[in-house]
Amino acid sequence: MLYSIDNGKYVRHIPHKKEFDKWMAMLSKADYAKIENELNKRINMSDVNTAGWIPGHDWTGTVFEPIYHACGQNITHSAMFFGLIVFNLLMNRQDKVWGFGRFEKDGKPIESMTYFVLDNPPSF
Repeated sequence: MLYSIDNGKYVRHIPHKKEFDKWMAMLSKADYAKIENELNKRINMSDVNTAGWIPGHDWTGTVFEPIYHACGQNITHSAMFFGLIVFNLLMNRQDKVWGFGRFEKDGKPIESMTYFVLDNPPSF
């Protein structure tokens, strides 16, 4: 489950759904399952995760490479789709409540969303 720190509400719908659905249609179910499994494995290792830092910069030969191909080899769209996959995955997880927002590191804005486990989540 996802909780927006900015607006103080639980999120139940994915943003940019039209684009997400278009790119999902270009990704096989098997590839998506591999991506989801890898993301869950990595996310389970930490209570704080910044989406853009999870896959690294070179996706060649990784489970994330099919995202690039599903987006017509467009790097910008691939990054956006990856972020939406992470958002959707955490929104649908029932084991924890994840807060999210945009933050800075060393005084510079982080380009992607950062997610963190809320120990005392607000009630619905």
